[in-house]
Amino acid sequence: MTAIRTILLASVALTMSTAAFAQDVNVLRIGLDGGENESDQLRRSECVVDSLKAATGVAEVQFFPSPDYNGVIQGLLGGTIDIAIMGASSYASIYLSDPEAVDPILTTKQQDGSTGYVSIMVARADSGITDLASTKGKKLGFADPDSTSGFLVPNVSLPTDLGMPIADFYSETGFGGGHENLVLGVLDGTWDVGTTFGSGQGEWSEGYTTGNLRIMVDKGLLDMDDLVEVWQSPIIPNGPLMVSNNLSDEMKEKVKAYFVGLPAADFDCFDSFTGGGYVDFAPADQQFYQTIIDARKSVIGG
Repeated sequence: MTAIRTILLASVALTMSTAAFAQDVNVLRIGLDGGENESDQLRRSECVVDSLKAATGVAEVQFFPSPDYNGVIQGLLGGTIDIAIMGASSYASIYLSDPEAVDPILTTKQQDGSTGYVSIMVARADSGITDLASTKGKKLGFADPDSTSGFLVPNVSLPTDLGMPIADFYSETGFGGGHENLVLGVLDGTWDVGTTFGSGQGEWSEGYTTGNLRIMVDKGLLDMDDLVEVWQSPIIPNGPLMVSNNLSDEMKEKVKAYFVGLPAADFDCFDSFTGGGYVDFAPADQQFYQTIIDARKSVIGG
């Protein structure tokens, strides 16, 4: 099946009832959250189709691209999406709406064994902005309201580092439409500074080892010499691979076993599906994300 036909089928399926989906055990639906452009997300993810079908016995694996995080969140809550890998704040949003909707089963692991990353504030290298203090009075762009690194964690950590509320420090704040678009917006002057994410490990010139900056560098969209880093957050837990509890226990186990085995079975596919730079999956559960759940409830309310 062509990617175009798959997308069309997914779009039609999104209009169908949740009850109809609950009866359909022949299709697994994977949500893509809009953190980067749709065609690149589809290209990175398509390698799992044949092997996931073989591992689970389903007839089809379909992708559900969304222009933003909330589209996938609502799909997981409504039962129209079965699987997604997203940031911790997106999981927290789902958990706070319905604790039984999904299970976080796995997260990604870096070379050093760590399972965390950081929010990174960037500015144009020629902007004259060199540190957090010099961002005062500037326009600050966030990636997405449901992004952990692009919104939630900066709203928790920045006021302490700034010594005042974000709204009092910056002249304007807003959203850039996902991490990739946010960084492009900083480069084109829409935002003076913006929040995105990376491992914080490895070389700045390469966009670190993992994260949005590294993905953009690898795609040829970004030269790190054009940016300067002005702030890093505390460590954030890597986002979960989630499965819907609309799936049977047997199907959830098959899905989990497939992804647990993916790094060894086809590392290139694992690397592509997870965005690159990780070495393996690690176990994850609700407790791993409790601090983010608490932070989201405090800052956003759900």
